[in-house]
Amino acid sequence: MAANTKPIGPDLAAGLPLDQLPIGGWIAGHVGDDAVLLSRFDGEFSAIGGACTHYGGPLAEGLVVGDTVRCPWHHACFSLRTGEALTAPAFDRLKRWAVEVEGAAVFVRGKLDAPAPKTVAAGADRPSRVVIVGGGAAGFAAAEMLRRRGYGGALAMLSADDSAPCDRPNLSKDYLAGTAPEAWIPLKGEDFYRDNAIDLRLGAAVARIDTQAQAAVAASGERFDYDALLLATGAEPVRLDTPGFERPNVHTLRSFSDSRAIIAATEAARAVAVIGASFIGLEVAASLRSRGLEVHVVAPDAVPMARVLGEELGRHIRALHEGKGVVFHLGQTATSYSGRTLQLSGGEAIEVDFLVVGVGVRPRVELAQAAGLAVDKGVLVDAFLETSVPGIFAAGDIARYPHPRTGERIRVEHWVAAERQGQLAAGNMLGDRQPMTAAPFFWSNHYDLAIRYVGHASEPEDAVVEGSIEAEDATVRFLRANQLQAAASLGRDHQNLEIAAALEGEGAQG
Repeated sequence: MAANTKPIGPDLAAGLPLDQLPIGGWIAGHVGDDAVLLSRFDGEFSAIGGACTHYGGPLAEGLVVGDTVRCPWHHACFSLRTGEALTAPAFDRLKRWAVEVEGAAVFVRGKLDAPAPKTVAAGADRPSRVVIVGGGAAGFAAAEMLRRRGYGGALAMLSADDSAPCDRPNLSKDYLAGTAPEAWIPLKGEDFYRDNAIDLRLGAAVARIDTQAQAAVAASGERFDYDALLLATGAEPVRLDTPGFERPNVHTLRSFSDSRAIIAATEAARAVAVIGASFIGLEVAASLRSRGLEVHVVAPDAVPMARVLGEELGRHIRALHEGKGVVFHLGQTATSYSGRTLQLSGGEAIEVDFLVVGVGVRPRVELAQAAGLAVDKGVLVDAFLETSVPGIFAAGDIARYPHPRTGERIRVEHWVAAERQGQLAAGNMLGDRQPMTAAPFFWSNHYDLAIRYVGHASEPEDAVVEGSIEAEDATVRFLRANQLQAAASLGRDHQNLEIAAALEGEGAQG
């Protein structure tokens, strides 16, 4: 996951003339083998690490917005002054170096210790007990942010999953392809939860929320009292009622266990069919082709992902997969599966050893609905992610919040968006009252092609292509009423960052 990039730019330990770094500017350099970003704001200098702590993206190729820098790969944001990871998907701060000015030059020298942890005392306006229901992206990000902010109250995370919070995007990408070891998948090790006093309960399904008594009641009967509660129950894969799809060799992919099961199925398999040409379906197809399996994709679409990415980009992705040997069966659905023979609506029969179904997900809102929370195609929340019941927040795939520009309610099923919502909800539990304004972002990998997508395009009217999709150097802008809603980019990571900043109404530099 980490990038093996050589440091670029000047040797900052040897000194840099002051006139090469104006106030408000920054420069990429190195100290020994460490990539370093040196910045100058309000007359003060700061030197931080130059590789993103998420996957090691080169921050020198990123975007500076105010006194922050955004990673070009997955849009993590860091403070140029302190190195703190301000927004997901990065959680760990960057290293810092001491900076000294001597005469007309500035020097970057020894590394600085991490700052002392913050402390936030519980009080009348802050919860003494926080319960998080869900162990996915939003739940983990909320717990991590609460402790990072210095929250010292009781904190429990109740997860129905059998694995600790993991790097879910990797489950259909590198891990499934066999190029990422299992050790990379957990977001944090067991010691993180122990050292931060996070009471992580795995296999702890919550049966109901007692809003009057302010308690989450587990299926085991154990009660977890709360002053503030975050619902982050996520979504579950849509399962088809097609005859034969209840067989054990028909898989969906949502959890670490699901990905392990698919990998186990490949060991004695020759061919697989992926039902659905969604992002996850085609990522699975690419990963299983990388393992040498014969891969068939069955979907009713005429062009894969045209509704999301536009027809031109959709056709390119299809051609990319076909060039790797994937066989598409488009405009068709599966009508039955014998455990070996997959029958298609067009009359064709395919012999495959197992299936992976990727036809979308549905939000897990039953718990919220039973508790009396307002639910409509998701859990309704305000701009601060608080539900119709004060003190209960919702984040991630279940949260349906007002779009910061249009006001229409949207529900976003993206990993980074869920993490950022969890972080925002944590801060608002502590009294921040910050609205959700971040532009949703996700990435999708298909062999060597990386797609970056930012924004939220609800029924776009136009897809305007800039550059060459065939050359994989392009941005597709999605418009409605001539207003930019979202954009997908190939090979234009910096431009994607600029579009994200524009959608959020922030100025950018460099």
